[in-house]
Amino acid sequence: MSPWIRQHRFALGAALAHVRKAPGSFLFNVLVVAVALALPFAGITLLDNVRPMSEQLSVDPEISLFVKPGASREDAQAIEPQLRQILQGSHARIAFVPRERALEDLKERSGLSAALDTLGDNPLPDSYVMKLEGFSSTADAARIDSIVEQMGALPSVDTVQVDSAWVKRLAALLGILRLALLLLAITLGVVVIAVVFNTIRLQVLTQREEIAVSKLLGATDNFIHRPFYYTGALLGICAGAVALGAVLLALRPLNAAIAEFARLYASEFQLAPLGGLEIAGLLAISAGLGLIGALLSVQRHLARLN
Repeated sequence: MSPWIRQHRFALGAALAHVRKAPGSFLFNVLVVAVALALPFAGITLLDNVRPMSEQLSVDPEISLFVKPGASREDAQAIEPQLRQILQGSHARIAFVPRERALEDLKERSGLSAALDTLGDNPLPDSYVMKLEGFSSTADAARIDSIVEQMGALPSVDTVQVDSAWVKRLAALLGILRLALLLLAITLGVVVIAVVFNTIRLQVLTQREEIAVSKLLGATDNFIHRPFYYTGALLGICAGAVALGAVLLALRPLNAAIAEFARLYASEFQLAPLGGLEIAGLLAISAGLGLIGALLSVQRHLARLN
């Protein structure tokens, strides 16, 4: 175990020595790779902040049925058995909301009780709220439309609307964003590998005489390859750290703009930085991409030198 550790320590020292010899070139390559990594890292940060909020939203369809304003209370309550018949075989909770309770709820939530009192008569109709369970946002869309159509044809019914359709649209949009981010990350990952590949290629070409002498002295391929592998991994992890730092710095002006927008909706939503485990994972991925680029470059160009 001790010789193995010494060999890797020597390889890491050789990689750091090469970085010290050409710091400008190394820093330039770090910036190029960091630019490629910053966009997917920013997307991951955004999705990580939106995910808890989207998971709290209910995706079960909720249907609201409003009775015609001129209908009596008896006519309104007579609709319930017909609703149960339409929803037969479905897991649904039906709640009747009298117009008086609807007005009280509106006063409490809106803070316009004084203005509503000046209206005199209650302008709100009786209504039903039906929560459907076990419905998929896509497979059961036609079934939900059929239920809404049947309810709208009942006597004394004024309007029927599906209140949680926007939640399904949000879930679908987040799915598209995740897929787009995955494709973007794969594309930019290939760019990172290509940059590291070219960087290590130039390093191999500048050290080919040194490599040839090492070969004559009996150095193994693994001994020669390791410093290049460490150089690629160092390039990847440094670029990942710079990209994460850029995303972290960008959160401050973004949160200032988001705070103004969220205040209009009585919200305190803010973008939070990634946690320690997520940061470690992204740095590991960055180092892995650098290592892959170095591995491909070394295997290709040192084979040609041999």
